[in-house]
Amino acid sequence: MVRKRSDWRRTLTRQSIKDPLVCNGAALRKASRRVTQLYDNLLAPCGLTISQRSVLVHVQRAGTPTMSELAHAMVLDRSALAHNLKPLERDGYLVQTRDEKDGRSRRVALTPSGSAKLEEANLLWRTAQARFEKTYGADRAQALRLALADIFSDEFAEAFLRD
Repeated sequence: MVRKRSDWRRTLTRQSIKDPLVCNGAALRKASRRVTQLYDNLLAPCGLTISQRSVLVHVQRAGTPTMSELAHAMVLDRSALAHNLKPLERDGYLVQTRDEKDGRSRRVALTPSGSAKLEEANLLWRTAQARFEKTYGADRAQALRLALADIFSDEFAEAFLRD
């Protein structure tokens, strides 16, 4: 049986934070999986997933970040980042080069093909964004992004681990 959103809301608002069935982490992961499915579906015609588009966006914004810089910006460990980079490198959208100042570090750069693919993906992504905001509400979407930015910040992680 599929539960309606209103059923889930009633259940979650009635349950105590001490209830083992109420988990902020699980709720965030479930929401993330749903949004990923929806965005991936809309991005499918360009051959990228929302995760792959995110990597390309981060690299474009950073220029030529080191693997460590990119992993930190994306809140990923280096092995997960390496896993995400492989198909993008294979398809010619990204290249890795040795850092000229530190030969142990590798830098990631967007190729011209990667820039073109990102432009193509961004057209579809804008549709996904518009649908999200239409469905969820523009003000609520903005508030959600701000709340999530707080949660994925280094300050939140430090405070969480400190307490």
